[in-house]
Amino acid sequence: MLVPSLRLQDLIEEIRGAKTQAQEREVIQKECAHIRASFRDGDPLHRHRQLAKLLYVHMLGYPAHFGQMECLKLIASPRFTDKRVGYLGAMLLLDERQDAHLLITNSIKNDLSQGTQAVQGLALCTLSTMGSAEMCRDLATEVEKLLLQPSPYVRKKAVLTAVHMIRKVPELSTIFLPPCAQLLRERHHGILMGTITLIMELSERSPAALKHFRKVVPQLVQILRTLLTTGYSTEHSISGVSDPFLQVRILRLLRILGRNHEESSETMNDLLAQVATNTDTSRNAGNAVLFETVLTIMDIRSAAGLRVLAVNILGRFLLNSDKNIRYVALTSLLRLVQSDHSAVQRHRPTVVECLREPDASLSRRALELSLALVNSSNVRAMMQELQGFLQSCPADLRADCASGILLAAERFAPSMRWHIDTILRVLTTAGAHVRDDAVANLTQLIGGAQELHAYSVRRLYCALAEDISQQPLVQVAAWCIGEYGDLLLEGSCEEIEPLQVEEEEVLALLERVLQSHMSLPATRGYALTALMKLSTRLRGDNNRIRQVVSIYGSCLDVELQQRAVEYDVLFRKYDHMRAAILEKMPLVERGGPQVDEEAKESKEETRLLEAAPVPTEPQASKLLDLLDLLDGPSGDAQHPRPLDPSPGGPLVQLLDLPGASPPPAPIPDLKVFEREGLQLNLSFVRPPGTPILLLITVTATNTSGDDVTHFICQAAVPKSFQLQLQAPSGDTVPAQGGLPVTQLLRILNPNKAPLRLKLRLTYNHFGQSVQEIFEVNNLPVETWQ
Repeated sequence: MLVPSLRLQDLIEEIRGAKTQAQEREVIQKECAHIRASFRDGDPLHRHRQLAKLLYVHMLGYPAHFGQMECLKLIASPRFTDKRVGYLGAMLLLDERQDAHLLITNSIKNDLSQGTQAVQGLALCTLSTMGSAEMCRDLATEVEKLLLQPSPYVRKKAVLTAVHMIRKVPELSTIFLPPCAQLLRERHHGILMGTITLIMELSERSPAALKHFRKVVPQLVQILRTLLTTGYSTEHSISGVSDPFLQVRILRLLRILGRNHEESSETMNDLLAQVATNTDTSRNAGNAVLFETVLTIMDIRSAAGLRVLAVNILGRFLLNSDKNIRYVALTSLLRLVQSDHSAVQRHRPTVVECLREPDASLSRRALELSLALVNSSNVRAMMQELQGFLQSCPADLRADCASGILLAAERFAPSMRWHIDTILRVLTTAGAHVRDDAVANLTQLIGGAQELHAYSVRRLYCALAEDISQQPLVQVAAWCIGEYGDLLLEGSCEEIEPLQVEEEEVLALLERVLQSHMSLPATRGYALTALMKLSTRLRGDNNRIRQVVSIYGSCLDVELQQRAVEYDVLFRKYDHMRAAILEKMPLVERGGPQVDEEAKESKEETRLLEAAPVPTEPQASKLLDLLDLLDGPSGDAQHPRPLDPSPGGPLVQLLDLPGASPPPAPIPDLKVFEREGLQLNLSFVRPPGTPILLLITVTATNTSGDDVTHFICQAAVPKSFQLQLQAPSGDTVPAQGGLPVTQLLRILNPNKAPLRLKLRLTYNHFGQSVQEIFEVNNLPVETWQ
């Protein structure tokens, strides 16, 4: 016997009374079968009851697609009870992905033009919820007529539907422009809120609408001034603040209309000052209005005194006990630090205090703002605060903090010694969290400061004797001891306390590094090379060094084994050349990264076809490979020489002699990326001596008002190519068209195949983390033919 169908209330009680999910499914399956049978029988009187039960089942997550056509039938019914459930079902069961939603267009059109207020409201709600672009185009004129209906209920819903239509089809803006001026004079709260939202959408999507609505700025100013003085209505006031929701909405619209427009900005300056000074900050509603006022002041062309007032408001927010308000203040100040640096600097002590916040998000924002506040006048004090924070900050912030300190020290260092001391403190405190290029940068810095060689080697030796766990510190110390070990033993440095160091102590320390389980293979390579260099710096017997070198000739690490074998050959066969080969590195002139790259390119052009230098030993890129140097006529190993098709060879090209071939025509630059002021350009060079080599310089520039931080550019090419990425010149692209960040890509194309390049950019901009992946297929033909 067929069980009768349940009422909606009984169905809800039975589903809630199910003790297991299986019982619930059983109840729902039985009731869905009854609903299907009822739909097939075509019972018009109870169709809306069956659909109501189906909608409840749909809300529980069970399939209810078979009720879509029933929604259309109920919408077409003349009874209000049917229309109400039918429109509700359409909003829940239909969307743009189903073609069935287009079938209700005519029903909605009829209800909008001929229905009662309640039916018009149902139709407008449905259209604003699931109306597609086609429906919006068909029904725009009907909605426009309802905007001027005498009923506030219908006008409010018509305005919200117009907002949805503009978002779906921006070209409909011309239809809704004329009614907005009349709607702004409304006293009904809902209509006014909806009208301001509609004007915002129109202004953001249409330059013509933006120009049109700038004429109503005085009217908006008057509405907001009335809110401040007399209030709108007591029922919309919150904690003594008159209608904060309407105030915030008007301020957002003023921000859009006053952006890059002098006359509009001048009109609203006095009002913004009044809002900023008279709003109560003891309640959250007042803080919301104040924050929106600050954003408006900063986005328009406001007076200088008004901008200082806005920064001071954010400074007061930093003293608030609410963490959310402090976070908002830090984020906003970070955006303003480039345009209003001096005003933000006044709140530097408060920002530094926020570094000690236990909340991770607050301390991260405070760290970013503190780094942005560093300049040449406060670099010493700020570095002390940041280094203190580095010692106690959470592990997930140490990398960002260490990287920021190193970049700030490089940019604003008052002296070379201070710069070296700062980097050493960072390496000692958080050596494991520094960037990969920190070792190379410090070795270059020390190498270029001849007067500080003795000071640096003694500081590094003492630091290494205390702790060998920080691998970057150990690598720099090993390099420095190897280069300037003679200065360490002389004890001639007057800048620090006298330190007597014996040769055996130095050798024992390096052997300890080699034997430590904490040492990475790269670190052992640094220590082994340092021992080898000390063989020419020390006055004692080299037997101990030769024994250590021979031991590592059978090391499991291939790179370390290769170096040990080369050094052993140098001892046995070419001892007369050892002193010349292992002499001190020449002084490095501190120039821009681009200058260094060009110098390396001209000096090592004949080696570009060889494998890239091992990144674990940066000094290897500045020395000739020992086996290549030693294997002359006797030639234990044969290495293929790079092809040089040009007459005269690379020497002619380097010296620019008359025999050199004329330079090729320049390859045009290519812009491959642009977003929110960040732009990426590619420039190309093909060296005449190596036609299969392409040098691509990636240049990142930033014209926005906020720095692009943590900028990383990664590239990939097809397998038939060989790609080598050089280290970038930095990871921060300064705002307002500051010094660009450059990175060199070297691509070998032996088959001269068409080049395809995939780039991945990751960076932080305006307080948000961004990742972009795109492919460059439109490279000039000259790059590969």
